[in-house]
Amino acid sequence: MASTETQPRFGQSVSKAYSLQAARNMVIQEDAILHSEDSLRKMSIITTHLQYQQEAIQKNVEHSKNLQDQLRHLLK
Repeated sequence: MASTETQPRFGQSVSKAYSLQAARNMVIQEDAILHSEDSLRKMSIITTHLQYQQEAIQKNVEHSKNLQDQLRHLLK
């Protein structure tokens, strides 16, 4: 009977296997979260740059319209 006392019971080994799998899953999820945070940070930077570009384009369009008006006035 001493040999059965030193060996883990079936339920304990299954529980340990589930715990190990849960730990692995947690590490995988943590890595996915970190990757997602990095992607969101990059998308935020890209969004800011796109907003700057949009503003610059709008200013150029307005400037172009003013130049067209001036040219029309000069050509009359």
